[in-house]
This record gives sequence, structure tokens and C-alpha cells, in this order.
Amino acid sequence: MRVVSLVPSLTEAVARTLPGVLAGATDWCTHPAGLDAVRVGGTKNPDTDRIAALAPDLVIANEEENRAPDLDALRAAGVEVLVTEVRTVPQAWTELDRVLTACGATSRPRWLDDAEAAWSDPAPPFPGERRSAVVPIWRRPWMVLGRDTFAGDVLARLGVDHLHASHPERYPKIPVEELRAARPDVVVLPDEPYRFTADDGPEAFPGLPCALVDGRYLTWYGPSLGRAPRALAEALRAARR
Repeated sequence: MRVVSLVPSLTEAVARTLPGVLAGATDWCTHPAGLDAVRVGGTKNPDTDRIAALAPDLVIANEEENRAPDLDALRAAGVEVLVTEVRTVPQAWTELDRVLTACGATSRPRWLDDAEAAWSDPAPPFPGERRSAVVPIWRRPWMVLGRDTFAGDVLARLGVDHLHASHPERYPKIPVEELRAARPDVVVLPDEPYRFTADDGPEAFPGLPCALVDGRYLTWYGPSLGRAPRALAEALRAARR
């Protein structure tokens, strides 16, 4: 098999399970380190001509991360495209199985069994209580998690309910004044897609506990899911005002 991945988390999953299968990956595919694959541009602006020239047996994509016109262009060039949809943790297991099988795996990898076990009964960061949160993913303008998101489901399974889960949009723009006025128990600040840091983000929420979290544990579905419950719980407990 020759596979091109347009999804960083799926790149990691395929590379770990089937070394040598990936012929191409995006510029944002940072894991595993030292991946030997042709870089084909970003998730939102892949070089479709370059991808087609690699003559892949399969391109793996995601309905949220990748644009339909790019995927249509690949299909028009005769390239088979597999599109995933992952909006809950259980969906991740199903879609990862589907992707890995399509890429040539003949058995389920151990890391996937371990990741599913880690989420079967994760230890919550705040035992016996649920906490409310707002989860910015961008600033200038401020955008937050809304309805029907994988990251929102991840947090909910750890006992953290984000306040915009019923918003009609998946990633609504909300004025920061409104976010502050909601007075959540915690503001969750991931380092992707916007790179929030200790010096860029918490200052916008004075008096509110802010948890800086690794975006890979919050939004990626792949080998990182095995470590995610513990890593996110630690970050949430360490939230500082």
C-alpha cells in the first residue's frame, strides 16, 4: 500500500501501525518524529497535483479538517479517498479500525486496545463533581468549542461540561467579555489550533482558573488517546487563576 494522510492524528496512527506505508503527509503531521514521507502542504491547502503524482493507493482525510473541493480534485484525478468523521470518543475506535484496515492492517494494533481501555472508565480530575468550562480555540476573534465536537466529548467524559455545547454552531465566535461573564469553573486553553501559552490567553480571563492543555491530547484521535485521560486530568487539576 501507498497511503497519503491529510490528517495529523491519522498520520500518527498509520505510521505506528504500518511503518513504511505512508508515502505522503501534511506539513502539520508532527508525529511520529522523523517521519519519512513527502510533505504535501497543509490540511486546508494540500497540493493535490503533488499528491496525485505520488500515485497513492489511498488518501485518508477527515470531513472537518479537510476541504471538500480538494478531496473532489483528488477523486477527479483518479485517487481513492477515504473520509473519516469523528465527533465522539466511541467514533474514534470505529474510524481508526476502518482506516487501519483500509491501509492494510490485518489485525487490531495493541495501542488501539490500550487506548480504548484507557477511556472505558477514565479517572475524572474532580471526583464526585462536574465542572463547567469554556474552551477557546482561537483569538482575534475569539472562537470556542460549540456543539457536536470530539474535544467536547473528550472533556465531558472527564466530568467537564463546556458551556457552549448546545450552541447552534460548532465553533462559534463569542466576545471575550461574554466568555468572562459566563464565569465557568475553568477556562481550557489548548495549544492548537491557536497556540495558547502561559503568556498568551490566561491574561484575558482574570480571576478565572485557566488550564493550559496539550491540544494533541484534546483533539487528536490516534495513539495519543491512550495517554490523554491522565494528561488532561493533570492539566485540569493544575488550573491556575
